Amino acid sequence: MPTSRRASGGPRLAVSAVGLRKSYGDKTVLDGIDLRIPAGSVFALLGPNGAGKTTTVQILSTLVPADGGRAQVAGHDVDDSPDGVRAAIGVTGQFAALDDLLTAEENLLLMADLLRLGKREGRRRARDLLERFDIAEVAHHRAATFSGGMRRRLDLAMTLVGDPRVIFLDEPTTGLDPRSRRTMWAIVRSLVADGVTVFLTTQYLEEADQLADRIAVLDGGRIVAEGSSDELKAQIPGSHVRLRFTDQDAFERASGAFPGAARDEEELALRVAGDGGLDALRTVLDRLDASGVRAADLSVHTPDLDDVFLALTGGGTTGTEDEAETGTGTGTGTGTGERPALHIEETLR
Repeated sequence: MPTSRRASGGPRLAVSAVGLRKSYGDKTVLDGIDLRIPAGSVFALLGPNGAGKTTTVQILSTLVPADGGRAQVAGHDVDDSPDGVRAAIGVTGQFAALDDLLTAEENLLLMADLLRLGKREGRRRARDLLERFDIAEVAHHRAATFSGGMRRRLDLAMTLVGDPRVIFLDEPTTGLDPRSRRTMWAIVRSLVADGVTVFLTTQYLEEADQLADRIAVLDGGRIVAEGSSDELKAQIPGSHVRLRFTDQDAFERASGAFPGAARDEEELALRVAGDGGLDALRTVLDRLDASGVRAADLSVHTPDLDDVFLALTGGGTTGTEDEAETGTGTGTGTGTGERPALHIEETLR
């Protein structure tokens, strides 16, 4: 089993796994995955439906056993020391685990009682968390009256009652409006600033882009790519400058200046391949200027995580490991859709 350090003098690992495998019947959900997640970081696991994201969280949080492989969480072996793992982690699932008949404060106090914190300590932590998550003003309101964003904040607050050092967030912002989602992002960043490690699965690629120090793409039960957001984007070709023209003559003259460009006859547009950097853009502008052609507008396009997701995960997977476990799916997809290009309105003379 790997130790809690990557190497002598290396960063301490909050989560490590070697060769995790899991099947449900004849369906292989995880086919031998390895993980090394440094403490005090955000790790995002992306993948289509059925890729194995939720199953990975369930194994690492001791909710289901793996069929093979080994894993450590917060220095505890998942198989040999499950109680140690549970004492060190918090788990926030896809649906808020609240008692709607209780108030926000009562939900937190109930969790404190379950963790056997004692009345005084439980009340202190409940009070602190109500303030931290900006729900102190509604502390005595029943959870049933809360909006989706408030419910998710309270759910995460309950996860923190036990002061976990590793938190698993399984699609924590699904269904939230953009403002509530950004509030959750700010909370996650504050947790990491305090040294907490966050293991995140998400259907919003922008969320992984905004939060994660490292991202792994899971497909067909295997990790097909891993790295920072920028490292993953750099693996995908497709950076280009798009030039649009208002008349056929300018379009044809520009085509002569860029003989290798892809033509869009209907839009009178050219797609000029490049790395999306300033030097490539300057070269395009110089060529246009030299040919005396005026473009109506210019757009710079660079690959984003949507492109990474689509390029690396094929067509997705039908039938999810979540359905096998709970009868429901995770609904993971490309999330935000096509990201708008960096658009530069430019008249080139």
